[in-house]
Amino acid sequence: MRILSGTQPSGRLHVGNYFGAIRQYIELQEKGHTCFYFIANYHALTSMHDQAGLKDATFHVAAAYLALGLDPQRSTFFVQSDVPQVAELCWILNCVCPVSLMEKGTSYKDKIAKGLPASMGLLDYPVLQAADIVIYDANLVPVGADQKQHIEMTRDLATKFNSTFGQEVLVLPDAHIVPEVAVVPGIDGQKMSKSYNNTIELFATPKETHKRCMQIVTDSTPLESPKSPDQCNVFALLKLFASPAEIEEIAGKYRAGGYGYGHAKKRLAELINERFDSARQKYTELEKDPSYVHDVLAEGGRRAREVAEATMQRVRQSCGLLKH
Repeated sequence: MRILSGTQPSGRLHVGNYFGAIRQYIELQEKGHTCFYFIANYHALTSMHDQAGLKDATFHVAAAYLALGLDPQRSTFFVQSDVPQVAELCWILNCVCPVSLMEKGTSYKDKIAKGLPASMGLLDYPVLQAADIVIYDANLVPVGADQKQHIEMTRDLATKFNSTFGQEVLVLPDAHIVPEVAVVPGIDGQKMSKSYNNTIELFATPKETHKRCMQIVTDSTPLESPKSPDQCNVFALLKLFASPAEIEEIAGKYRAGGYGYGHAKKRLAELINERFDSARQKYTELEKDPSYVHDVLAEGGRRAREVAEATMQRVRQSCGLLKH
């Protein structure tokens, strides 16, 4: 199967990014699928207009993915803007996209409600996302549950294009969602997100991680009283890191009383630091060797362009566009 997914370089990666997406990417790579993973810097322009900030964030995501186990020999890893064909395909899809389809976009409405300017880029985001997917003939797209509508829009657009030009030119993708890790709670109980400032960063120091875990919101149940593990943000995060046996043990301590939220937060910080210790060391090494990271992205871009151009040759021919 051919897998495609992208990540916006919008800030420091966090625990929600790992369990909601990155871990899946690595697992799909390990299963031998043909994987295309890109850093969506075109998409980032809908909300980020800081040149230095975008460059730094792009490098951070690249180094982080490599540190966490993405293998550039087995996956094509690249930056979105290194494949200009995707912008060309976006325009062509725009020409068959019903305005009503974009008006149904819940993500656009949510972002406007949160104060983002109502730009054409923000409105057209799903069309560019569709171009990102179909230009690589992707079969599966790993996404969070909140992105499922965009995959449905991609299928709608690919179907519209194929029917308009009378040929099965574009492959219709399917969403790949793992429900149990699709949403990771932040320190305030909402979905972990940079926009909510409720994240636990992957590449923070052990001390910073401990401090952040101690800030997780809990109720005021006294130390000695029984507690419900199923209604606790800390316990929800612990289930992502601890072994089944330890989770069962901690749940028993919750219900018995005498085990405080502070104990659980401390254990969570220990588990997070243990899980990402080797990745943090690798990340530090990559920061000292940026040329390697840039070389990986350059080679990934070259490979991605070859695939994208083959798709565009089919698209142009079906549309009647001549290339001299």
